[in-house]
Amino acid sequence: MKLLIISNNPSRASFRLRIGEYLEALEREGIDSEVCPLPPGALARQRLFKSSRAYDAVLLHRKCLNFRDAMVLGHYRPKLIFDFDDAIMYSPSRPQSDCTSHYRLFRRTARMMDVMIAGNAYLAEHARRYCRQVVVLPTGLDVSAYRVQNRPTRSDTIRLVWIGSQSTLKYLAQLKSVLESVGKKRKNVVLRIIADAFFDLNEMSVERRRWSLQTQAADLAGCDIGLSPLPDNRFTRGKCGFKLLQYFAAGLPVVASPVGVNATFINDSGAGLSASTPDEWTAAIERMIDNIDSYRQWGQNGRQYVQAFDKNVIGRQLCRIIKTAVENQSETTK
Repeated sequence: MKLLIISNNPSRASFRLRIGEYLEALEREGIDSEVCPLPPGALARQRLFKSSRAYDAVLLHRKCLNFRDAMVLGHYRPKLIFDFDDAIMYSPSRPQSDCTSHYRLFRRTARMMDVMIAGNAYLAEHARRYCRQVVVLPTGLDVSAYRVQNRPTRSDTIRLVWIGSQSTLKYLAQLKSVLESVGKKRKNVVLRIIADAFFDLNEMSVERRRWSLQTQAADLAGCDIGLSPLPDNRFTRGKCGFKLLQYFAAGLPVVASPVGVNATFINDSGAGLSASTPDEWTAAIERMIDNIDSYRQWGQNGRQYVQAFDKNVIGRQLCRIIKTAVENQSETTK
């Protein structure tokens, strides 16, 4: 079985976590995959789409099609699979609007797809408006990578931690007043930011850790409480909660906004507290700090819960989805 995988940017974290991690698993299952970045020029794209005739299926990762691309790819009519893990149908700056290019591109693309793979149920609900065959496949992770053998010796210092990127640091920044309030009353608390951008606080020390695939697990293991704040809108409800899964894998109890799949993870894992308002955030963080030994036991709940999201489990499911999509097409052709 031959699979052509097209991505606008194969170097982005989303591709690595959703597709790149599973290329070897696909090969073991007899699926020969070729990854191709979507070229910028119209003629180059036409050549790429024409080459799809040599494959059993094409998997598009997050990339919605403009009118011309849809026409050209539709002309060659390969088996089409679409994978996405974000609310790409909404503009991050205008999530309340359906009248944006984001929504038009998503609708056009979804109508063409034979199968859509959504990162959570919220995204799947949107996909089902335009595509008959939709499956939910969470974003997985290598749970064993977070099993740090030499966990730092516990001290009186309590480390809050947030991991993410520059584009989402603004969500943590919305907690500045909360963090300042906590730090003013509890001098033994520090904030660790694992990212590619940072900010400082007046009342709380901030530890800066440049994100790295090689060091992220150890940087998380040296902390005590994971933070996952999110505003509540139609774009953020599509987030797949990967941050929480990382905290769980590292054995950390968490405080999170009950937005989208975050609420499901908190409720089902028994590994954290939900908080929406600044007062709720302050109360939840202080409650964990004051009872940190008890809440560290919650981290073990998270470790148990996250096993279902291990990349070996998710990889087998992805292989099965792709094989089923192609085999169904073969039966239809016969």
